[in-house]
Amino acid sequence: MKAGDVAYFRAQSVSDAVAAFRSCEGDARYLAGGQSLLAAMNLRLLTPDLLIDIAHIDALRGIERRGGEIRIGALTRHAEILSSPIIASHVPLLAAAAPWVAHPAIRNKGTIGGSIAFADPASEFPAVALALNARIELDNGDSVRFVEAQDFFLDLYETAAEPGEILSAVWFPVATPDQRCTFDELARRRGDYAIVGVAIVADFSGEIVDRIRIVFFSVGSTPVRALRAEAALTGTALVDTDIELAQQALAGDLSPSDDVQVSAATRMHLASVLLRRQLGKLPVPTPKAVRA
Repeated sequence: MKAGDVAYFRAQSVSDAVAAFRSCEGDARYLAGGQSLLAAMNLRLLTPDLLIDIAHIDALRGIERRGGEIRIGALTRHAEILSSPIIASHVPLLAAAAPWVAHPAIRNKGTIGGSIAFADPASEFPAVALALNARIELDNGDSVRFVEAQDFFLDLYETAAEPGEILSAVWFPVATPDQRCTFDELARRRGDYAIVGVAIVADFSGEIVDRIRIVFFSVGSTPVRALRAEAALTGTALVDTDIELAQQALAGDLSPSDDVQVSAATRMHLASVLLRRQLGKLPVPTPKAVRA
């Protein structure tokens, strides 16, 4: 299938784009990399009246450290995240997820802002944003506001962004020395949407888990924090009995549905297996040497 007829406007600034959105009498959509939007249009899942191209707005680009956060402009492409030394050093969970995003051709065009704004519950970057509780920067052309990731993803493809607002950047906290993370997903083929995936970030005090955030994706209408599993692991040393309790707790955290790929029971089983595998791989910080 192909997309229907649609009007097109190329914006030169955020204010320019927002003005075009507000003046549209029908359904307007912002276009960046287009890897999700254009596919949905080709399937006639979305039929906007106006596409507002924001891909040429330089203010929406760039990766930089600002204090204790890394600001990633919305137009930053997946491939740039994958190759960025700043991301690798300061947001390792995002760096770990980047190779799992689709295929090279899509990573060369798709943007982090588009991924977060589209809020596909099977996508990697929304899950990472929730695991790190990133701040989502939203620009309405007149002012900027911030929404924490835990408040941003509301439902299937639904976010806290107001009509006309542009997701202009995502702010991730800089990883601390005692923080460790891991990421993995299970799919039929590498590059396909995940059957189930998990992003984990943990802060340690010595060998003990001080805080941990576990986020599963492709298990519901949004990325899902496994709060009961987190509680079971907080204050533990991640030994086998601790991990088993966390696996048992998943029954109260996740409630996936059957779909054309797998049954809900199979997805729950795979989530439990994935949790055990990744907790087992989570590198515990080496205890600091004691000076004699």
